[in-house]
Amino acid sequence: MLLNEVREKLHELKLPGMLEAFDSQLSIARSSEMSFEDRLGLLASAEITFRENRRLATLLRLAKLKMRADINDINYDARRSISRSQIANLSTCNWIQKGFNVLITGATGTGKTYLACALGHRACLRGFPVQFHKMGLLLDELQQAKIDGSFRSRLKFYNRCALLILDDLSVKARLTESDCELLYEVVDGRLGTGATIVTSQLPLNKWHEYFMASYPTTADAIMDRLLTNATKIELKGESLRNHIDVMAE
Repeated sequence: MLLNEVREKLHELKLPGMLEAFDSQLSIARSSEMSFEDRLGLLASAEITFRENRRLATLLRLAKLKMRADINDINYDARRSISRSQIANLSTCNWIQKGFNVLITGATGTGKTYLACALGHRACLRGFPVQFHKMGLLLDELQQAKIDGSFRSRLKFYNRCALLILDDLSVKARLTESDCELLYEVVDGRLGTGATIVTSQLPLNKWHEYFMASYPTTADAIMDRLLTNATKIELKGESLRNHIDVMAE
């Protein structure tokens, strides 16, 4: 079979990684000295790598993380109160498989969003579908969905991902009763089936009061869903925005 015919077959079979590796082998003289088994193994490995990279690119594109963040770049300054062992444990992504939550609190600029995005990025690397949403915008989208009749389908869209990141819980000074109802629908639908990260400037011990002020009858239910099997991280220290060598939150 002619080389062009081989290339056409690989293209027809939708094996772009193998095709690229095949062309690479043709351009390297010493490849002809390799056994058939070795060359075939390299072609297969190239296709696997291509597909993994393509899947990762798709997951990151769909996740829409607010920023590029990496677990390996986390700042472990003692004043920030971040546990290396805790982050190492979260890096395994076992908590995502179990549908557990991570609640990140801290003052403005302490790196809450960066940490959330870093965990989201690690989840994508492990093959988990991720979604990043600003809390206020998500609630607004759900409010609109209730009006146009797409609420249930929209809710399923949020709940189908393995990891949902809800950034800036306390962005609204006061939630409406409807906001609380919608948030309950989201966290209740994910209980035990999907992992959730929530970030907030508001200390965790103030969350219940925050919900109570808007919708007392649902506050307990929301907190129960959020706190169940949750890892709590309270970031401390001065704002990282004061350091030009650190990415802002």
